[in-house]
Order: sequence, then C-alpha cells, then structure tokens
Amino acid sequence: MANTFFVEQKELFSILSSMQPICSKRTTLDTTSYILFQVGHRELILKSTDLEVSLQSTCLLRSSTLNESISFLVPGKRIFDLVKELDGEIECTLKNNQFFIKSGVVNVGLHIKDAQTFPPFPERIENLMQLEAPFLVELIDKVAFLIPPHNANPALNGLFLEIDNTGLKMTTTDGHCLAQVYTTKYILEGSHRWLLPRRAVFEIKKILENAPSTTLFLGTCGNQLVFSGETFNFFTKLLADQFPQYAAILEKTDFLPATLDRAHFLKTLRRSACLLSGQFLATQFGFDNDRLYVSMENKEVGSLNEELALDAFKAARLDIRFYAPYLLSGLQAFSDDKITAYLKNSTKPIIFQAEKDAYHITYLVMPISPTQHAQ
Repeated sequence: MANTFFVEQKELFSILSSMQPICSKRTTLDTTSYILFQVGHRELILKSTDLEVSLQSTCLLRSSTLNESISFLVPGKRIFDLVKELDGEIECTLKNNQFFIKSGVVNVGLHIKDAQTFPPFPERIENLMQLEAPFLVELIDKVAFLIPPHNANPALNGLFLEIDNTGLKMTTTDGHCLAQVYTTKYILEGSHRWLLPRRAVFEIKKILENAPSTTLFLGTCGNQLVFSGETFNFFTKLLADQFPQYAAILEKTDFLPATLDRAHFLKTLRRSACLLSGQFLATQFGFDNDRLYVSMENKEVGSLNEELALDAFKAARLDIRFYAPYLLSGLQAFSDDKITAYLKNSTKPIIFQAEKDAYHITYLVMPISPTQHAQ
C-alpha cells in the first residue's frame, strides 16, 4: 500500500529554497547532496547538512495516510527544481522505492535513498535566550559586510559574538577596518563568546528575513551554535581560531570629535573612489577647524580637491590618509544626517560612532602611511 501525504507548494518550496546553499555544497559525503524527509501523520520534517552548517525545518501536512513515521532521502537540487514549477497543493506518494509528486496533470517520480546513509544530525538543543529576529537581522547588517570571504588569517573570516550580563556585542574585522554593534537589550549570565563562520552568518540572515515568526531562540548543541525559530533549527559549527584582541584599538583617550554631513561626505568619497582605477591609492584628509579638505591624485586618471563643512575641530590641523573604499564600506551602515568621527593623529585610526535607540555602532579605519604606495 502506498503512503501518501499532501503539502502546500509555497511552504515546501520555501524550505527547499533555504536548503539549496547547504545541499549544493560539495563535501566528502555524497549523501549531503540529499535532503532527509521525515514524514509523520501531521507534519513533514526536512533536514539538510554539509557537515558545517545544518538546517531542520518543519511544515504541516494538509492530510496524510501514514500511521507511522517514515524517513527517506531525496536529491536536494532535483526536488527543488521540480517543486519550483508546481502550484497549489502537492500530492506526495512513496511507492516502490520512488517518491512521486503530483500537482494537476504533473506526476513525477524520483529515486530515493535509505535514510540510514544520511550523516548524524545535531540533537539535544539547550536554549540560552530569546531574541527578536528582525532586530537580530538589523544588528547583523551593521557588521556582516566587513567579514572577508577568504582572509589568510582564519580568525578574521567570521563574526565574533559576545554576550554577558552587560549586553550583546558583534564585531567583525578585515585587518584594515573594524565594525562593531552593541546593545544592552539582551543580557546573559556568564561570559559567552562564539566565532561564527561568514557563511553561517549570511545563511541565518536569509532564513530570518523569510521566517514567518519574529520569535527566535539562541542555544547550543554540543560544540555548535543554534538559532531556532517556530519552524526551523539552524546549526553551525564555530571557528576555533582566536579572534583578535580589539579592545585597545578602540580606546579613544585624547581623541577629538569632528562632525560632518554624512551625505556630502559619502559623495566626496565616491568621487575619490572613481579615480582609483583599481589602484591602492590614498586620499588625503585635512581636518582644520571648520573645514575638511579632501584631495587625491591618480597620475593615470586625474585628481580631486574638495572642501566640506566641519563642525569645529578643536585641535591643530590634522592631515591623515585613508583608502576611500575602506571609509565608504562602513559608512553605509550609518543612517543619521550627521556623522561624528574621532581622531588623534596621522598614525591612529579614525573612529566613527553613532547611538541608536537600541544599539550603538562603531566603525574604525586604519590610516595609510606615507610609505605605502600603489599595488
């Protein structure tokens, strides 16, 4: 007798879509390209893993003839491509070692594999705290852009998450710049530190952006970190490398503030970047009382000289050099009309900071020394 169940196309397609980056990643095991289907009388549980990140999602069944749970493996990419082209309710049938999906006049069968060949899946989650998914996504947006994809230092290829009884902090760095967001909205007893791989950060961000519920739990499962929503559990292994000690570089003793119009500054930086032509050339910034003088020259392209209004910089003129794209990338995370930078001298970093209602943003850029030249 065939086992049949019915599921809504939109729900199934949404889950399969979120699993594609996982089941399509090559690993040492062929079965990671498959998705594990666990079908019960009322719900369908799907699981996907690439041995580094794992995702478990659940959707309710419209109806089912199953009296007991069954499990089997379906090719992840193929089932996704097929469900993508269907509409409405899908009739799913397991018969003669094949998985049939039917919608309207469409009836397609896929060969399946034994569920026993699927890699062991994380279990026994210990929830630590509850979060708001939209707020977490907003925090991630402020720092994730700076995570390098393939830095020679493995410790830089991730997001450093810290939570203690004072608040939650996220920090990223590419070795030239540092981005940090801090909130006192969430606290946790003890001191907790995790270094999340870049890939996991962007995968959970996409899942949260499409999640129907705003409730989210952060927990652990063995040596993995877990983000759990109403219908999913996302597991990620952590980077074992030591994130750089960054506290000293963020120290602003004897730094002085300089405030300027964000929109005008961004336009100046974009014009400066336009003259780079793929070269690593520094732009000169002269902070002088109520004016900021910006200049750069590319002998092969042209030159730029601009002046911007500056809220009184109460110090002797300070000339400092930066690579314009480094400044540009981080200032996109700020939204206020005015931005405040803190400076000390030509060898110390520039530190931008802003206070929002529920969090604090910091963006730091190291200067370019006069001895550095085009690469």
